[in-house]
Amino acid sequence: MISATATTAFLAAAPASSSSCTTHRRRSRLPAISASLATASSTEEPLLVRAARGEDGLPRPPAWMMRQAGRYMAEYQALAKRHPSFRERSETTDLIVEITLQPWRAFAPDGVILFSDILTPLPAIGVPFDISDSKGPVIQSPVRSEEQVRELTPIDFEKLRFVGESLKILRSEIDGKAALLGFVGAPWTIATYVVEGGMTNTYTNIKSMCHTAPNVLRGLLSHLADAISDYIIYQVNSGAQCIQIFDSWGGQLPPHVWEQWSKPYIKQIVNKIKIECPNVPLVLYINGNGGLLERMTDTGVDVIGLDWTVDMADGRRRLGNKISVQGNVDPAFLFSPLPVLTDEIHRVVKSAGPKGHILNLGHGVLVKTPEEAVAHFFDVTRSLRYDTLFQGCVTEVLEPVA
Repeated sequence: MISATATTAFLAAAPASSSSCTTHRRRSRLPAISASLATASSTEEPLLVRAARGEDGLPRPPAWMMRQAGRYMAEYQALAKRHPSFRERSETTDLIVEITLQPWRAFAPDGVILFSDILTPLPAIGVPFDISDSKGPVIQSPVRSEEQVRELTPIDFEKLRFVGESLKILRSEIDGKAALLGFVGAPWTIATYVVEGGMTNTYTNIKSMCHTAPNVLRGLLSHLADAISDYIIYQVNSGAQCIQIFDSWGGQLPPHVWEQWSKPYIKQIVNKIKIECPNVPLVLYINGNGGLLERMTDTGVDVIGLDWTVDMADGRRRLGNKISVQGNVDPAFLFSPLPVLTDEIHRVVKSAGPKGHILNLGHGVLVKTPEEAVAHFFDVTRSLRYDTLFQGCVTEVLEPVA
């Protein structure tokens, strides 16, 4: 783990040494794949960023996994026993860096995503929260009135220094061999926690506010959109090269309601980022987005993430091939025999086409997923070559479905 001294040294002047991050139980896969990474350098943009932009001529799809750092890894489990508080693990620079790098050292994915949480910025805008082992996030004073919305503050980055510090160190550690991803929650998804006071299966309070207190809800969503936009810019300025927006609970809305209460605030964010950080690709992921795909395209994002319930070929047909896609192997395939997993990876990649595809799961890595299956996922991806998979094929220009 990187020491506090190393962290301070990095922020003050020189990059932290990578040697302090190489002690771990699992044998690193990095030496075995050094040849495939030899063309990546700190001066060349990572494969994932180029795929997100839809560049032509890439040799293969890049790959990473949602929740690739976390509970399925024995190394993480050992660390969690020493640091049982999730807030400590996700809000302490040394721990964030160590946990983020665990899957990078073990599997060398093409994307390394910051270990954090979509609720992490809430205290920085005046919404404290706790995490209960039994209930998950708990917000003691749900925001449901105009007065409470007025009491929200602009985002205070002094309360998020651990995010910026971690991203700076990670960017140096990865050294151009993969893309460093940051992420945020979409305003609607964040608002579900803020209004409901935590997790919910029904969303009755926030859904009823659409009709009983629409001005309050609009004020909350607008404030969140401003704060999230600034948070993305902060992450980019700290080293993030690609940002994923999680509208995790947007799929709980009927499509026409999502159009009114989620989409405009995502567009508000995207519009600002395209002005302030025009070269940083944005990925939008909505769990349960099969009914929303066509509506997602004009948010302005660069990549649409598909969950596993959408057939990749159908998703590509509906979205067209002028926008990049991400996904969408069912996480349960990682529990299958490895040849079955190989076949599914090939099927998804062929369905997505030879351009503008980031291979991922259709949701996060499941608890108890075998680490050897995760390793196999990335090994197979590194072995793929578009010129072999699509030899003799003519790429059809697909227009999005109106």
